[in-house]
Amino acid sequence: MYLNTHSAYSFKYGTMQVKDLFEEARRCGVRKLILTDINNTAAYIEMIRYCNEQRPVKGSLNRFGDEGYDLQITVGIEIRKGNELLYILIARNNKGFEKINRFLSFHNLNDRALPMRAPEIEDSFVVYPFRKVSPEQLRINEFIGVQSHELGPLMFHEPYRDSPNKFVAWQPVTFAGKRDFNTHRLLRAIHHNTLLSKLQSDEHARPDEIMIPINSLKKKFAQFPDLIVNAERIVAESSIHFDLRTDKNLKCFGKSAGDDWTMLKQLTWKGFERRYPARTKELDDRIERELRVIQSKGFCAYYLVAHDLVTFATQRGFPFVGRGSGANSVVAYCLGITNVDPIELDLYFERFLNDERSSPPDFDIDFSWDNRDAIYEYIFNRYPKDHVCLLATHVTYQRRSMIRELGKVFGLPKEEIEDLVENPSMRGERDDITGLIMQYAERIKDLPSNISIHAGGVLITDKPIFAYTALDLPPKGYPVSQFEMHNAEDMGIFKFDILSQRGLGHLKESVLHVKRNRGIDVDLDRFSDFKDDDGVKAILRESRAMGCFYVESPAMRMLLAKLRCDDYITLVAASSIIRPGVARSGMMRAYIERFHAVKRGEGYTCIHPTMDTLLKETYGVMVYQEDVIKVANQFAGLSLTEADVIRKGMSGKYRSRQEFFRVREGFFKSCRDKGYSDNVIDRVWYEIESFSGYSFAKGHSASYAVESYQSLYMKAHYPLEFMVGVINNFGGFYRTEFYFHEARMLGARILAPCVNHSERLTTIHGDNIFIGFIHLKGLEEQLAKKIVTERLRAGAYTDMENFLERIATGLEQVRILIRVGSFQFTGKSKQRLLWEAMLYFGKGERKQKAVPKLFDTEPKAYPLPALERHELEDAFEEIELLGFPLCDPFLLLNTTDRGDSTARDLTSKIGSCVHIVGYLVATKDTSTTKGESMHFGTFNDMNGDVFDTVHFPDVAKRCPFRGRGFYGVWGRVTEDFGVPALEVTSMEKLPLVNKRAEEFLRESVYEEKSKL
Repeated sequence: MYLNTHSAYSFKYGTMQVKDLFEEARRCGVRKLILTDINNTAAYIEMIRYCNEQRPVKGSLNRFGDEGYDLQITVGIEIRKGNELLYILIARNNKGFEKINRFLSFHNLNDRALPMRAPEIEDSFVVYPFRKVSPEQLRINEFIGVQSHELGPLMFHEPYRDSPNKFVAWQPVTFAGKRDFNTHRLLRAIHHNTLLSKLQSDEHARPDEIMIPINSLKKKFAQFPDLIVNAERIVAESSIHFDLRTDKNLKCFGKSAGDDWTMLKQLTWKGFERRYPARTKELDDRIERELRVIQSKGFCAYYLVAHDLVTFATQRGFPFVGRGSGANSVVAYCLGITNVDPIELDLYFERFLNDERSSPPDFDIDFSWDNRDAIYEYIFNRYPKDHVCLLATHVTYQRRSMIRELGKVFGLPKEEIEDLVENPSMRGERDDITGLIMQYAERIKDLPSNISIHAGGVLITDKPIFAYTALDLPPKGYPVSQFEMHNAEDMGIFKFDILSQRGLGHLKESVLHVKRNRGIDVDLDRFSDFKDDDGVKAILRESRAMGCFYVESPAMRMLLAKLRCDDYITLVAASSIIRPGVARSGMMRAYIERFHAVKRGEGYTCIHPTMDTLLKETYGVMVYQEDVIKVANQFAGLSLTEADVIRKGMSGKYRSRQEFFRVREGFFKSCRDKGYSDNVIDRVWYEIESFSGYSFAKGHSASYAVESYQSLYMKAHYPLEFMVGVINNFGGFYRTEFYFHEARMLGARILAPCVNHSERLTTIHGDNIFIGFIHLKGLEEQLAKKIVTERLRAGAYTDMENFLERIATGLEQVRILIRVGSFQFTGKSKQRLLWEAMLYFGKGERKQKAVPKLFDTEPKAYPLPALERHELEDAFEEIELLGFPLCDPFLLLNTTDRGDSTARDLTSKIGSCVHIVGYLVATKDTSTTKGESMHFGTFNDMNGDVFDTVHFPDVAKRCPFRGRGFYGVWGRVTEDFGVPALEVTSMEKLPLVNKRAEEFLRESVYEEKSKL
């Protein structure tokens, strides 16, 4: 009977999550329904999985021991054009489902309008709204749906009397009741960007689009029994079947599975000769064991696809990093997919694959952000177009954004909306409208909002992708699935993670700068040498890693200092224990304490001797994902499959699944059976839970550490070229200003954009770094390109007039260049240059098209009055145009007070109260276990050195940060494992000598974000 059911994945329309829809069906005694979301098939895999979990397997119980319910579903698509429902497509079987997906995909991928009439689609049913078409126009598989409110007109509808077999009972389902109807109307108002009071009736569903018991539904249509029979026949004849969690990926890379197996073995042993000096029994056994598991699980093609991809990247000179759990595989290391030796690090292959694991693995391969599109292009050209697509993600509504959206829908003023967003706890003091906003923001929170693109997932399937999903075509230009990562895993389709990052761009570009500036070829593949490099060890030990991949943040800098890290193994551990879950649970502190205790030759107390045996390398502390597997398997006695369920349970979505809770109960029961005390069991489980989506696999951390070492080597030996590479690739932890500052601290001269030396991006000549035109606010990109192109064509510009004769531009653009100092080489003051430019353009000498003169002549000398300029005016203009000054920023302070201490003094003033004036570098907001807001701050002092601050809740509330700029900071110096910090007791923002400079300093934050 229910042949038009919406879930919440009818975006901004449906209101019921999959679980809610299932419970409605159970409540109403519905045994089969057709899921027909609007213009997509995003929800069906989740619905099938949930129905399978709930289906009775032992009497009336499901496999989790709860009361079961057998609900069958089949799938269709409700085709809409804006608010207009055109028709409903229903799959009779899997073939029909694929054809429906092809139909929708064709229109999505080619940006074609959906037709008003459905085409002929085999193995499907089509249902049109009442009076949309007449019965004589219908094909054999097409029908007209009649809702209960349309039964009156139906009595007098002549086509019905002539063709009753073409009409079906139609009860759409969109929400679960009146409150859900209100939610639906709010979503529709948000979708139409209109006030709720102005929402038209044809812009939302009817309030009776709810599920009711089957008997009640039949009573509604009792006078028209043929409508019920016809609807029941469509539902009965429609079915869809998928074996979830069975491999549906590309089965063969070559001609056959046998060829793939032969190729994989050959490539593995060939790579072995390159990676290892000699064969040993340990290595042979490990590789043979891995190969056996890979073959038995049918993943040879998976490895070969990944190998083919990195081979292409290597041939094109694209840097890459293979990471994730795949780095635990020696076969992947031999194939060149990863650059981490699993034997050296004792990486646990069972984290990646094991005999019990049924779900496919995944490789994460990072490429430089400016190479990834070429990688995508290669993949889509390499494999049949019907078998490859990008993976989607489902964006969900967040509470703060919903408060804003609902505030608009209810017509609240912007100021009141922002106040409500920032102070939600004050809602009790407000009126009924704000109460409704907070109530419905909570209801709508976590509902899916729209389909977006996964960060890097690519799917390659054995059957055509349309067998599983329709495709969308977002701005990236590559087809995207309509289901997301967890759905893909449930279906048995693994993703290749083709990710992009800026760190590889830093390395690639800095190597080119070294070659051009110093004539030296740098080989970044000498990782074994980097581990023993004294310069690298010094930077690590002293935490001077700004700009270096993954180790530059204030938190990581402090952690490395606390560990006095100067070796690879410690850096690998640090890369994982810095993650929030480990840090918040106290395990990071325990690790540091035990690390130093062992260094001193002392012992430490572990929660249980078995934990210490399993986690000897990390001093009895769970640091990596495979530690969870080890503990669940060898400490608690769970199977590897159950242990892997716990690992997956660290992700928020999976944590809600019944399977996870079943295994959790098994963990506690098994531990009690082994005789562990409750406090030991609770503590071990607490440490497992604290990972909650944040932990890394050890191989992943090790892969990150390799890239960190490459960055550290470049900074240790070619610091200026490295910093230019960091600046030009953006996306680092800090604002660009502070990377220029770091380059200055390392010995560079930072120079304004210059028409004779600068390019679009920042360049280096010797120790001189010329800021790129890209950083110049207001300068047209085309002009920046023309300046460089013309300079390469005809040589350097001799003066400003020569520039103006060769470059066609306007006065405003020239003024920007003059004010920032781009004509400094002329030796003329900025005032004089501005006068000359105005006189030049004032005499009509601007040319639409620059024409080079036959002969160069001496520039005209204009008599000018005496011109005065404030000594800091250059700095003000640099802040306005670049976002930061090129001079010492402390010169801009409207006070000579610099406090009584500097960053270098802190180690000698532990326990003392000090006053420092600092230039704000970065802040981090966090909260206490009680939910109170607190902050961490990072500042530069008057010498350019860094110091860190801690702002506990009372201070955070009393003395908040007020944006970029200078602060007077008072507090007590504390010390943790030898690392000083300032525990703030008071703080105030300090004024600059010029208010305009303060305004531009604030605005430049937003300008920089737009360049990323």
